[in-house]
Amino acid sequence: MERNLVIFDCDGVLVDSERHSAEALREMAAQEGLPLSSAAALAFIRGRKVATWVSELEERLGRNLPADFIPSFRRRAAERFDTGLEPVPRVRELLDGLRLPYCTASSAPREKILHTLGLTGLLHLFEGRIYSAYEVGAWKPDPALFLHAAREMGVPAHRCVVVEDSLVGVQAGVAAGMTVFGYAPSENGTSSALTEAGAITFESMDDLPELLASLPRTRRVSTSVSVR
Repeated sequence: MERNLVIFDCDGVLVDSERHSAEALREMAAQEGLPLSSAAALAFIRGRKVATWVSELEERLGRNLPADFIPSFRRRAAERFDTGLEPVPRVRELLDGLRLPYCTASSAPREKILHTLGLTGLLHLFEGRIYSAYEVGAWKPDPALFLHAAREMGVPAHRCVVVEDSLVGVQAGVAAGMTVFGYAPSENGTSSALTEAGAITFESMDDLPELLASLPRTRRVSTSVSVR
């Protein structure tokens, strides 16, 4: 009988990188004359292609940012990763006990995925099963990345489960015809938005095994339930 495939996002789902990236953005935006709170910076970048939110920053500022803004941002974020990056709480234990095939599909460049998974000791768990939006030329909420990962893993879309923490990621998973579990710890304040977009939300990685065990063997789970 066919088994389900679990497709994990990376930033914010496997590694706690988004808050470091958000702080790098907050510092750089302030230098350009646009103050942002930490929460606003995090909400601004969560799950999104860097070039997209940089374009929006330019619209807010009414001018172009320096040509080296994106590489400078990536460098500053990477420096923060090197000194403080951790795996998402309880995700290591989840992966150690997971008996379903799984992979990661991220909007980040492959080198960033490798860097962050390597820093957190998770890279060996995903070797040969890492998919980047930069390699397919499509970013969430476009479903193409998730569909590509499913094809590469040899699993039909309706047998795939996406684990996401961002609105665009949930939208991509739903558009791909996949069941979507939305990681929404209370401090993120994202549960309602993810549920409205079609995700089954949960607050801790300790909750995910039960959700995965509830998956039917012959049809998709309804996305109308929210786990609090």
